[in-house]
Amino acid sequence: ELVVGELSTLRQASLPVGAALGGAIVPAAIFLYFQLGGPGERGWAIPMATDIAFALGILALFGSRAPIGLKVLLSAVAIADDMLAVSVIALFYTDQINLPALAVALLFMALIVVANKLRFRSILIFVALAVGAWAGVLASGIHATVAGVLVALLVPVTAHRRPREFVDFAGAQLKKLHRSGATETSIITDKAQLRTIDSIYLAAEDTRPPGVTLEHALHPVQSFVIVPLFALFAAGVPLADAFGGGGTTVALAVSLGLILGKPIGIMFASWLIVASGLGQLPDSVTWPQVLGVSALAGVGFTMSIFIGELAYTDVNIINEAKLGVLIGSLVSGIAGYLILNRVLPKSA
Repeated sequence: ELVVGELSTLRQASLPVGAALGGAIVPAAIFLYFQLGGPGERGWAIPMATDIAFALGILALFGSRAPIGLKVLLSAVAIADDMLAVSVIALFYTDQINLPALAVALLFMALIVVANKLRFRSILIFVALAVGAWAGVLASGIHATVAGVLVALLVPVTAHRRPREFVDFAGAQLKKLHRSGATETSIITDKAQLRTIDSIYLAAEDTRPPGVTLEHALHPVQSFVIVPLFALFAAGVPLADAFGGGGTTVALAVSLGLILGKPIGIMFASWLIVASGLGQLPDSVTWPQVLGVSALAGVGFTMSIFIGELAYTDVNIINEAKLGVLIGSLVSGIAGYLILNRVLPKSA
């Protein structure tokens, strides 16, 4: 998004980034209102997070009724929101830093940059270097989630060869193959034809950014294995134990942060940015629709649960936080759906 997408210019990025900031500050403030000085204080970042997959999944239920600009806005806000959440993890949920291990991580990240400059084509090289960077960050004491963000910023999402250039080059090579009368036998025995085929293959690899290749390869694993397993093992809440450690105010603080803090923060920050002229609403997007997606941003679920497990060691307080996340996410999802169902056009 920073390179070629919705955050690539200051004017485009100002609204979603500003909205994400508002949607992080107000929920944290609501949480601290209830927990400042209490046993649950360390979990102030829990209601800051938005679960991108669930929020976009609910918006997707409206199909073509939801304008493209609204989907783009929610995506950009959620992306900026997650970057904020990971930054908070790095800054506030890291106790000690092992500098030699961090240096090793930085070395592997530098090698990723070098591999890109040298135009290495093998994705396995990037994967191996990314694993090295992850291991270094993990050993450094900084939460390993940060490694994912840093590596993602380094793996290129722009192609070495421009698409138009590839189309022209591949077209010329295909014509050459056609003129040479390529057959199943000749492409094995004719070295010139083999070189032509190889040149098309290598040109195609140069036109496919490594970051895009990795994203497409990892997406099924992340969506169908990692996230479901995390939800299965992390989201369970023994209700009998969910009201012990820090009082029910932890669950209340988290749920109100998600239900009220997210829409209030996002709406207020968005209004400030548009009113100041720093940004503008996307085409065909109205303020009532922004309110709907602001409510959807309160679906924290996986990321909020994750931060809760980092923030606390007391099992009872962790369970209270999870309960607040589940209640807040459920209410936010329903509220967002009902608002959007009312304000979106009945048909595309």
